[in-house]
Amino acid sequence: MTWILLTGAIAFEVAGTFCMKLSDGFRNLLPSALIFVFYAAAFGCLTLTLKRMDLSLAYAIWAGVGTALTVTIGVLWFQEAMTVLKLASFTLVIVGVIGMNLGGAH
Repeated sequence: MTWILLTGAIAFEVAGTFCMKLSDGFRNLLPSALIFVFYAAAFGCLTLTLKRMDLSLAYAIWAGVGTALTVTIGVLWFQEAMTVLKLASFTLVIVGVIGMNLGGAH
């Protein structure tokens, strides 16, 4: 259940961030409202995750995977440029999440 909650927290956070872009600076009502709905759900799921998972591990996974997914959406959906520096940084995020997972094992 813990991993399902963490996955939900990540998905809701990415959806909220996606809605930020779609809101066009709060000019579009539905995506603007959904920002708050998705972020409330993300923090709710993350809070419940922390009942059974170490803070450092949960946050590293949440932030790292969320960042990786947001970069992917930015490149594929919004045609943002994928530079060598962005790709290298993206890779470091993934390596960091893997390292936190390996280091967080009991």
